Amino acid sequence: MHFIENIEVLVSKVLSVFMVVVILAAIWDLAVFLIKELFDVPYGTFNTTLFKIFGLFLNILIALEILENITAYLRKHVVQVELVIVTSLIAVARKIIILDLGKVTGIDIIGLGVAVLALSISYLIIRFSNSR
Repeated sequence: MHFIENIEVLVSKVLSVFMVVVILAAIWDLAVFLIKELFDVPYGTFNTTLFKIFGLFLNILIALEILENITAYLRKHVVQVELVIVTSLIAVARKIIILDLGKVTGIDIIGLGVAVLALSISYLIIRFSNSR
């Protein structure tokens, strides 16, 4: 059993390093995008660019949350459900923020609403059970 735990720790550390590389690449991508788009955007199209910027910011935030999940697992050897739910909420919120309402159906919006509701209720249940 000790061998398997060592493998889990090694895999988690490798995933952490890879996630840091992904985060740095995403920050670089955001910086390049900001510089390029802020100075080259024709008048009237900044609204579309703004949604892309929000999406890139939230991608980095989601990656940071995933890194937090991995490092929390390394510290405690337990998956922290609260962190996973918060990460999922951020991912769904990102989807809602960058959603193009002209290209989605009503059922898609209902599905996202149900996902937000379910994740929010799950978060409250976990939060209240942890406080006791």
